Amino acid sequence: MTRPFTHIVRLLKWGRILARHGALRGIESAPQTPPGVKRLCRIARLGTIQPKVPDYAAAFQAIGPAAVKLGQTLATRPDLVGEEAAHNLLTLQDALAPVAFERIRQEIEATFEVPLESLYSEFDPEPVGSASIAQVHRAVTTEGRKVAVKVRRPGIDKQFARDIDTYEWAAAHLEALGGEATRLRPREVIANFRRWTLRELDLRREAASASELRDAMVGVPTYEVPEIDWDRTTSRVMTLDWIEGIKISHRDALIAAGHDMEALSANLVNAFLRQAIAEGFFHADMHQGNLFVKADGTIAAVDFGIMGRINRQARYWLAEILYGLTTGNYRRVAEIHFEAQYVPAYHNVEEFATALRAVGEPMRGKPVSELSVGQMLDGLFAITRDFDMQTQPHLLLLQKTMVMVEGVATMLNPKINMWNVSGPFVSEWIRDELGPEAALADGLREQGKTLALIPDIIRRLDAQLPRKGAAPPAPPLPEIPLMWEKGEKRSWWRYALTALVGAAVGAAALWALGIN
Repeated sequence: MTRPFTHIVRLLKWGRILARHGALRGIESAPQTPPGVKRLCRIARLGTIQPKVPDYAAAFQAIGPAAVKLGQTLATRPDLVGEEAAHNLLTLQDALAPVAFERIRQEIEATFEVPLESLYSEFDPEPVGSASIAQVHRAVTTEGRKVAVKVRRPGIDKQFARDIDTYEWAAAHLEALGGEATRLRPREVIANFRRWTLRELDLRREAASASELRDAMVGVPTYEVPEIDWDRTTSRVMTLDWIEGIKISHRDALIAAGHDMEALSANLVNAFLRQAIAEGFFHADMHQGNLFVKADGTIAAVDFGIMGRINRQARYWLAEILYGLTTGNYRRVAEIHFEAQYVPAYHNVEEFATALRAVGEPMRGKPVSELSVGQMLDGLFAITRDFDMQTQPHLLLLQKTMVMVEGVATMLNPKINMWNVSGPFVSEWIRDELGPEAALADGLREQGKTLALIPDIIRRLDAQLPRKGAAPPAPPLPEIPLMWEKGEKRSWWRYALTALVGAAVGAAALWALGIN
């Protein structure tokens, strides 16, 4: 087990980097920041020259690959890190210095236990992309198929394990402070981060996700997922079809190629809605660097390391929430929040509906150029504290992806109205899934199961009762001894000093990641 002293040294080192990028200033002015944390921040920034505008993304890139991934996770939490920091962290694009080609060759040959040339007839030594976990090279297989080869950075798994160990230690100390820190669930945030990262580190899992999404979206002609070459894919190397197209971020090149910006933006939004609402399985890293436009206008996605899932009940609620917000039915939106147990039952539904109206009504019917889904999410976050709403970790990726999709769609078509584009899809899905015909079909299916499984009737009927929310059970959290629980044999003053330092540093671990 890593010693507390090691965690503290790492945190202080990272804090110094954050200070040089101006990322600690906001902490000192935040009323919820404990006095010990404020003092620690002042010490960390002594003698540094800081920019006028904090650059959280640059700070995380300077800290290292694990911090880049953590920053992308925290970009989903404006309630935790602040609106300014969350917006800045969304710019993290995994652009890191590449690994030398000789090390990449060694990694591939060690993985497959054959020379590189027996797998690929051509292999470009210059990577086309270099991210925090892996880098991508262009190649041609021995059969003549153009492919992209994603190779995991050597030793990256050990580096991530070391850093996440410190994140967990810091989050445990932060949550132990109680109050607002407990409501924001920093330990669950880091637990989710660990799970997402472990999935990304295993490229076979990413390949399986790409394959599953490809099957789910096969009926959507405007959206494409490249096919996996399973014979050249392992936990450390993934090979998939090469995508010929223009990066979706190159708007001028898309226009010059004759693409319809309005159609592209609408197709992107509807592809995301199809994944999230209809399939419950969505590409959760839909930033501009991971989307290409082919010659025929098809949007092709790459990089499936981060995928999101939401269960059937949560998808019903999501669709109804979106539809309620677009139609102004705030009472129904409020009821869903109570049904899902996002809002504790001791609050008043009507009061919550009024709070939602205050957020949603000024935004209805206006184009994204004036108001945005992101602003609405920020407004919704602002009322969570008043109604004691705890973080819903299973929705973090969805929130992040919604903001990403909106950003790309707005870049393509600044006049897009997200509600007008999404409204028809959502209303049609609700009609198909929740209408009388769907209810009858579900009823017949359930009756068939009942006849076939009579001994299980009581258990299954009990499972159908609408008593529980759609949130999956919280993941098991690691047992982390707090510094102030390990000092029984110390003199009282050393015990107190250790507690103070542990609390300050533990709080800084997440507060110092961008609260403003």
